[in-house]
Amino acid sequence: MSSVVIVGAGPTGLALACGLAASGVPVRIVEKRDGPATTSRALGLQPRGAEVLDRLGALADLPERSVRISRVVTHVNGRQMASLQVGRPTKLVRRPGLLMSQTEVEAALRKRLGALGVEVEWGKELLSVTQDASGVTLTFPGEQLRSAWLVGCDGAHSLVRKAAGIDFPGVSVIENFLLADVQADLPLPSDTVSVWLRADSMLGAFPLPGDHVWRLMAPARPDATSPGAGTVDELTRQLRHHAGLDPSVVGRVLWSSTFRIHRRLASTYRRGRILLAGDAAHIHSPFGGQGMNTGLGDAENLAWKLAMVLHGAAPGALLDTYEAERRPIAREVLASTSSLTRMVVGDTPLARAARDRVFIPLMNRPLVQKLIWEQSSQLKIHYRRGPLGVRLTERWPLGIPQAGDRVPDVPCTRPDGSSTRLHAELGARWALLVPPLGDGEAHRAVAERHLGPDTPLTPLTPSTAACRHVTLVRPDGHMAWRGNSTASLDTWFSTRLGTTTHRTPENEDT
Repeated sequence: MSSVVIVGAGPTGLALACGLAASGVPVRIVEKRDGPATTSRALGLQPRGAEVLDRLGALADLPERSVRISRVVTHVNGRQMASLQVGRPTKLVRRPGLLMSQTEVEAALRKRLGALGVEVEWGKELLSVTQDASGVTLTFPGEQLRSAWLVGCDGAHSLVRKAAGIDFPGVSVIENFLLADVQADLPLPSDTVSVWLRADSMLGAFPLPGDHVWRLMAPARPDATSPGAGTVDELTRQLRHHAGLDPSVVGRVLWSSTFRIHRRLASTYRRGRILLAGDAAHIHSPFGGQGMNTGLGDAENLAWKLAMVLHGAAPGALLDTYEAERRPIAREVLASTSSLTRMVVGDTPLARAARDRVFIPLMNRPLVQKLIWEQSSQLKIHYRRGPLGVRLTERWPLGIPQAGDRVPDVPCTRPDGSSTRLHAELGARWALLVPPLGDGEAHRAVAERHLGPDTPLTPLTPSTAACRHVTLVRPDGHMAWRGNSTASLDTWFSTRLGTTTHRTPENEDT
């Protein structure tokens, strides 16, 4: 019996497989396609998405091969109305967003997964799923497979979700949208996303890595039918209509598609031994570039929890905190991206007036730009209100980081005196941050007793005088606990993670 089977080898499934494999969990990842995707809808990594890949050891040289965007320029009725600065460092955001094809992200994750000894099993189409108290049975053409846990990362039309009987309610936000990746000699800055708005139509042009490669995006006309020449003809028509550019500037068409924008959220992320992540659990508008990054966050959150359960360091009930922490994030993303889409498209005269006279001009204000950039970065995501977050009796003074908050990637020193970064030590490990003049041996002993031998803990000393308390950091970079009392730390493990001392590896405790 396999420990975990992941269905779907997109970014979410690959990231989850990397996290589990790095934690020593036997994992198989299957994909019905015959090989890696060669075309892509998702465009890149927000700063949090890049952090996730960094912690997984899969970021590699993606920053060097990406396009770094510095501005989003918006035109209304042919006239530039706003220049939104993005990528500029703030106190919160230290790394830029990275614009690249989703296929590049998947390739980096597959390379990391291969280094961990796991390969994607291509051409395996899932036919059916049944589960019982001890595991899940998966049926493929000519083969049956038994697994302790199954995770559906198989997209919006997830067979895993349907087999589990999980509802996927939602609505259509926009009937049809057009996409095309083209080689084009566009007279536009290569570090700028350009957007044109006119009445209820729009056009977006996104620079991609390569020789004059651009992603063009626009709403489809009501008579649009299928991808192909019609898609490209309409996009080149929009280039002339919005930007006044001769369609001949578009050379080779690399890929084109039409798609419908939906807003849907799974009613639950877990049913028994079946879990969902990524587009199988939530889909929404691509506006704001949140989709792939939200799926990567799901994968990282689930990986360390599933690993702890399988290693016997926590009961199966820990997996319920995955939905409790991640589903509210998805709900917020669905709401914000739907509002942004309706605002940009301007589906009513009142909405267009508000867009053109209020929202777009506001984007020139530095404070608004900072708020938009920090919100889209996903670095504000926290789990304070989740079951592993802070409780009323544990709250620290205003401005002090709380349990559930993201912990920044700070320089640290290992016990042997060598230098490192906090996030470089996470991924498959927990970290215990000890003040420069503190002694964390007693805290380390408590944590290691609860985590067990298969869940490593790294003691680190932050290179900052601001660290005055012992801080336990989860593998996904969020604060688990802080304080000075070993009794308090012991209580946190037993009441939050449900640990006492090291348990036997999970197979029966769900």
